[in-house]
Amino acid sequence: MSPHALPMATLPLDITRIYLEPAVEEYARGRDILARFPGAERIPVASHWRIPELRDADPGDYLSAKKQALVLGVKKGLAFRPNGRSADFIAPSSSNGCAMACAYCYVARRKGHANPVSVFVNIEALLAATARHAERQGIKATPNQVDPEDWVYDLGENGDLSVDAAISDNVRDLVALFRTLPNAKGSFATKWVNPDLLGYEPRGRTRIRISLMPAGLARLLDVRTSPVAERIAAIPELHRAGYEVHLNFSPVVLREGWEAEWGALFAELDDVLPAAVKDQLAAEIIMLTHNSALHEVNLAWHPKAEELLWRPDIQEEKRSESGGVNLRYRTGWKGRWLRRFQDLLADRMPYCRVRYAF
Repeated sequence: MSPHALPMATLPLDITRIYLEPAVEEYARGRDILARFPGAERIPVASHWRIPELRDADPGDYLSAKKQALVLGVKKGLAFRPNGRSADFIAPSSSNGCAMACAYCYVARRKGHANPVSVFVNIEALLAATARHAERQGIKATPNQVDPEDWVYDLGENGDLSVDAAISDNVRDLVALFRTLPNAKGSFATKWVNPDLLGYEPRGRTRIRISLMPAGLARLLDVRTSPVAERIAAIPELHRAGYEVHLNFSPVVLREGWEAEWGALFAELDDVLPAAVKDQLAAEIIMLTHNSALHEVNLAWHPKAEELLWRPDIQEEKRSESGGVNLRYRTGWKGRWLRRFQDLLADRMPYCRVRYAF
């Protein structure tokens, strides 16, 4: 498959400064990334987590750091967490943070209010740890909602690997690793179309979950992402290139008229997707969960989004394990709305299996 089967995407980055831990230049991957951005200012930091300049940024200027800053570090912890929802295991991330700015994003803003992309340069250690972990699992004896045959590893819990692939070869290396693992698949969700992924030769061992919502919602909430029509157009190309392609209907944001706009999205998908994609298609459905701290951040830079995300009239508070205040759609009503969503999907796209709904 030619890597040019999709139009070239414009990278949502214009890196002017790179924050780097002292050991970064000891790694070949670190040196390679620095060479890709020769004009960027290099700012040494003791830890990729603690960068006061990012944390103290103007709350109203949310996007500059995401566009202009890159953080390079060395991944310390290599733990694998059981999941059972989108994946069997959450793998140690090769990155965290994101160049995009989805208004509902749950990723912890530990570097500051914007949390730009951080890339970890010790990719060899991450690859070796993943291979060892998969080998210890042996054959998957019992099919589950994640996958009937393979152990699935979520590779991009805290970012978007399609963007990361434009910064370094970490994603290419991860895809190459899973080609060699007979009992495991990699998996990541994305909202950005990167045609370079078409040349990675996944051979069915990497699952890409294309995140979708109605285009009108996405224009307001999915800031700095690829338009929904471009994401949909990429699905057949990614499948032809050898990826298993699933869908993420996430988050489902309820507003007046939601059934009509989601129904139109399902109709568009049904028109565009070829039979080969439909035959292997599955989806996740995740209803919106919002957060009080994120609500305050958004009020400073994107208050229009909060008119849809912060709906105390149809939401209720739920305290998270970390002590934060989350808002979820009200108990009882959420279940009814979720069933209506699934019924609508089954009516318009009966071939689309729902792997996980919450």
